[in-house]
Amino acid sequence: MKKLTFTFVMLLLAAAFVYNQRGPIAKTIMARGAEARMTSNAIDDLEDGLHVVVCGAGGPLPSSNRSGPCIGVIAGEKFFVVDAGTNGLRNLVTLGYPVGDIQAVLLTHFHSDHIDGLGEMATIRWVNGANTSSLPVIGPEGVQAVVEGFNTAYAQDEIYRNEHHTDLVAPLKGAGMNAAPFPSPPEGSLVTVYEDGALKIQALAVEHDPVRPAVAYLFTYKDRSLMISGDTAQSANLEHFSQGVDLLLHEALSHDLVMIMHETAKKVGNEVLAKITFDILDYHASPVEAAETAREAGVGHLVYYHVVPPLIFPGMEAAWVEGVDDIFPNYTVSEDGTSISLPSGSTEIIITAEGM
Repeated sequence: MKKLTFTFVMLLLAAAFVYNQRGPIAKTIMARGAEARMTSNAIDDLEDGLHVVVCGAGGPLPSSNRSGPCIGVIAGEKFFVVDAGTNGLRNLVTLGYPVGDIQAVLLTHFHSDHIDGLGEMATIRWVNGANTSSLPVIGPEGVQAVVEGFNTAYAQDEIYRNEHHTDLVAPLKGAGMNAAPFPSPPEGSLVTVYEDGALKIQALAVEHDPVRPAVAYLFTYKDRSLMISGDTAQSANLEHFSQGVDLLLHEALSHDLVMIMHETAKKVGNEVLAKITFDILDYHASPVEAAETAREAGVGHLVYYHVVPPLIFPGMEAAWVEGVDDIFPNYTVSEDGTSISLPSGSTEIIITAEGM
């Protein structure tokens, strides 16, 4: 009994000591963590090939594990981002990706949930890498107005940062963005928007009426390939150009779940939400339709992103993918932080992380 009492007292004393020293202990842990964070680079350990990190797996509605649309693509040593939804940049930083090395951002279209993180992405890329050239933003015609608006909004911030941190951190010639527009590709055609060595990025039209232009992007690096759909209804053009790709990242909206929201909105008299939940049904593919596209195109693996509505409680994901397994069972419903590797010289499709 005395031994037990002694042990209990010692544990209490140890707990009291740790509690009293929690500030200094936290500083020590922070210093070690900061060192690890500052010296880590998530790209360094990737083998040669095409790699994807989902920096935003959701749509415009709030979700705890799916931020606004954002896909990071690493091709060899080059790092690109497709769309810049809310919190995408912060997720990349948290995951250890070198945001100062972003080569370019590619926009699929100009809906707010796909562009609202652009200002932060350009700013943090600039100062994290002391970049001396501004961020290229590749997109269909109309991207010039988007870029001009963000550059105007952030102009004063750029002056402050340069005056405070000097050219060592924030050289003014690297501030902001520059637009790289391309003509909207006609149905049945591809437009090359970036090419360098073994890497080619091509744009193709998708169906998101009345939103025009709206494009998908096909990445080809050596012997590996991936397609990112952007927002689209089921698209024959997307299916055609997805033939045989290793990885198809396809947006999807559950019509059944959104209709539950629609009927509820009508029931409680929320005419605005009832209108929105009805209108969005006709310009997004359902999970089943995306699976049909993957099957008909013969892709290696399907990754769902731009997941609508948010899957906020247990069982919703099962309802969201209802019917998919019978059509195309090789799929992943992504979350923020889902990552996939396509090593060159191989046919492997490796899910390297399921989420953050």
